[in-house]
Parts: sequence; C-alpha cells; structure tokens
Amino acid sequence: MARIDLNNLAHSYLAKPKSDADYALRKTDHVWEDGRAYALLGPSGCGKTTLLNIISGLLQPSEGKVLFDGKDVSALPPQERNIAQVFQFPVIYDTMSVFDNLAFPLRNRKIPPAEVQTRVKEVAEMLELVDVLDKRAANLSADAKQKISLGRGLVRSDVAAILFDEPLTVIDPHLKLMLRRKLKQIHARFKLTMVYVTHDQLEALTFADQVVVMNEGRVLQIGTPQDLFENPQHTFVGYFIGSPGMNFLPCTMQNGSACLGEIRIPIGKETEQLQGNFELGIRPEFLVLHNNPLPETYKVTVKEIEDLGNCQIVRVQLAEHTLKVKVPEGQEVPAEYGFLEFPPEWIRLYADGNLIERGVQKQPQLEPVQ
Repeated sequence: MARIDLNNLAHSYLAKPKSDADYALRKTDHVWEDGRAYALLGPSGCGKTTLLNIISGLLQPSEGKVLFDGKDVSALPPQERNIAQVFQFPVIYDTMSVFDNLAFPLRNRKIPPAEVQTRVKEVAEMLELVDVLDKRAANLSADAKQKISLGRGLVRSDVAAILFDEPLTVIDPHLKLMLRRKLKQIHARFKLTMVYVTHDQLEALTFADQVVVMNEGRVLQIGTPQDLFENPQHTFVGYFIGSPGMNFLPCTMQNGSACLGEIRIPIGKETEQLQGNFELGIRPEFLVLHNNPLPETYKVTVKEIEDLGNCQIVRVQLAEHTLKVKVPEGQEVPAEYGFLEFPPEWIRLYADGNLIERGVQKQPQLEPVQ
C-alpha cells in the first residue's frame, strides 16, 4: 500500500486558464496516509472524479505533483502506478467464468497457481461469490457483475491503492449496505489504501476513515465523519453533510451574543472580541424545542411537522428566520407555538463561508483598489 501526497495539485481542461473558475480542480495540497480509507464526497461536477483520475493516471495534472510513497508518479500511466480501479459500471469478461475473472489480474502478473487459487477463494468468500465461481459472468445479474468487478480490484495484495469510482450505483439498494459492510471489513483486515468517490453522504460516512468534501473544484475539508458533523469548516460542508443540513442565520456579534434583529443569543465569553457580520450555524439535532418558556429560549411558530418514524423534523419560524429542528421519537411537539433553545456549545460562527475559531477576531475586509 502507499501514502499518497498531493503537492500543489490543480487541473484545468482549458489550455490557458485565467481564473479559479477555469479550474476543474483548484490548488490542493494534502497527504493521504498509507493504509487508510478515504472518500471523495461532493455533488456532480465538484471535481472528485477529476481528482480520482489524476491519482489513477488517467489524467495528467496541469499543475503540481502526485507522489506515491515519495515517488513522483504524475507523468506515469495507470499500468505503471500499481493501482486497482473499480468503475461505476462493471468491467468484466463476460465469456469467462467468475473464477477466471477474479484470477485474471493475478495470472497476468505470473502469480503461482496455488496462490491464485487461495486468493480467489478468499475474495469470493468475502463477496459471497463462492456458489457462482464456475458460472459464466455473462449469465449473472448486474449486482453480481459489480461484485466481480469489486473482487478484481481486491484480489491483488500488492497494489499501491484501490480506487473506487461510484462502485455501488448499479447495485440494488438492499445490497448496498451489505457491500459497504464488506468493504469496511476488507479494509480493516488488509489495511489497504482505498479512495472511494461518491455523491452519497451515507456511503462516504459509513465507508471512510477520512472524508474529503469537495465543491466547485475545491477541497473544503478532510475529516472524520464526526469532525464533519460537529465542526464543519465551511458552510457548504454544514449544508451538505446531515439530513437535514445545518441551519444558518445571518447575524451580527456584540459582546459575545449573536444578534438577529432584536433577538440576542448568548454564545460565550470567548466570542466577546468578535465584531461584524457573521452566520450562526447550528444543526437541527442540537436545537431543543420546548413546550413552555425557559431561560434563554425564544418563542417560535411551528410551521410544519414531518414524521419520519424514528424522529420528527419540525420547521419553525423565529422572527423572519426559518429553522429545522430534529425532535426525538416520543417527544411531544407544540401544536402552534414553542420555545427554542440554542445550546451555546453547538453554535458555530462563519465569516465568508469559513468557520471562525472562538476568540479569533474577524479581520476587516479591504476595499478593492479601483
């Protein structure tokens, strides 16, 4: 397995890019540790597939370098990078048996037959393909074919990294959970360096040790699922991660309180030095909706209740602001008016989309030179 370094990496499909908007991948500089599982997460067109293709060698970057264990591989084709790649749609040999499909990458590298037999059976057991090893791949379902494709990527133990490009798209929903669990087990067992591209936050958060959140060609945050949920470094991360996403309210800061018109929400002494315009961010899970007024609660109008079975999503109106509150199953929801609590420890402040560290004074913005 390999450590992957991205050194000042950027890519544009234009010959002479003139601005950030011309880049499919804006400049990024990160280290992905050996043996860890990473997910590239973001909406369509955010640059995640571009980044994956640069790592795999299908695309040569416009700027910067890709290093595998300190070796510059930026100009090397895929076959010289010692990687395995699993694509969105199955890439298999229909005329071969399942066994021969799984064995092909090993036989191609002159692996001894006994080792091929052992490794193929091991991977087949992991993916529950043992019963179909002797069948032709052409006669199998799309789900089974994609499992074969996954197996072809996993069967080699000598690869620098295994790259997955939306591999579960064609899999029936009831099998996705099983395959995600299998991949997690395989990673835990063999400590493979895995990079997994997806637009599905559930896939990313359940698969990866570290999730790389991207938007508009930028890497906005790399962190554990818990980091991304509790401390999103950018408003897009807060909005994109979670269901529903984070609530954001424009506010001004005065003496440690966020001011929304006449409403003052205390945040803490460590924010007393902050002055100016911000956005207050708080997740629906951390807001508390009460039936009766309590100290530091704010009267809200209940606008809509969505019952999801295990919880309720309540849309409330606070002055001119609309927020969503996630209410646990069994808790009574006020019929018309309620009282909303903002626990200070779960409030996050953002300026220009970026998280502000508590106690750090916002820097004034300079007027552009005319």
